[in-house]
Amino acid sequence: MTEVTTHRFASFDGLELAWHELGAGRPVVLLHGFFSDAATNWLKYGHAATIAARGFRVIMPDLRAHGASAKPHDASAYPLDVLAHDGLALVRHLGLTDYDLGGYSLGARTTVRMLAMGAAPARAVVSGMGYEGVRSVGQRIDFFRRVLTEPGFERGTPEWAAQAFLKTTGGDAAALVHLLDTFVATSDAELARIAQPVLVLCGSDDQDNGSAEALAGALPHARYQAVPGNHMSAVTTSELGAAIADFLAA
Repeated sequence: MTEVTTHRFASFDGLELAWHELGAGRPVVLLHGFFSDAATNWLKYGHAATIAARGFRVIMPDLRAHGASAKPHDASAYPLDVLAHDGLALVRHLGLTDYDLGGYSLGARTTVRMLAMGAAPARAVVSGMGYEGVRSVGQRIDFFRRVLTEPGFERGTPEWAAQAFLKTTGGDAAALVHLLDTFVATSDAELARIAQPVLVLCGSDDQDNGSAEALAGALPHARYQAVPGNHMSAVTTSELGAAIADFLAA
């Protein structure tokens, strides 16, 4: 298998973003979660390698304000739906016409937004995300704003765990907090217009973003599949990468 390579491109507004690539074959673009990056989400636990081994060119951007991508602190660099616009810009930059698309958590919400805005992959994977998480973003915005702006949460609380994860990835809180104001909810009508086959994949104990089964039910051509774990642990299991690879290779 080929080694991971890293590249950069100018997004729709000229901001420099990084993307990583592994494997060769049919392109699949995979978007990571909030506070994470491509290496943590897709490379560290072997998911990208599992998918690449099935004949895929796995393309993994670092989202704006994450990883090796630019992390501006100016609020003007974060318009509504900015991550979806970045994703669409990457697809255009790479000249992708026949490809697949997927994401985990924030990457899954961004995948849904890209589909609602006209992205045309053949198949899509929405993992670590539920119906409430795409239909209403306010609760998660409030949670993450606390995590990014308030210190000293009690050990063992969800806020404490999120702050601990942020430290492990070296996240830039002053940049990340601006992303919260870019989140856009997706309507039932928009969900109903998504024509692609979609795998809604979620940890069996993950309710962080609501019901994944309900999200699958709101999409015309989706199926729900559970993997072991909660929102933080499911992404570390081999079952997640295997399920994505099986769906894309079917």
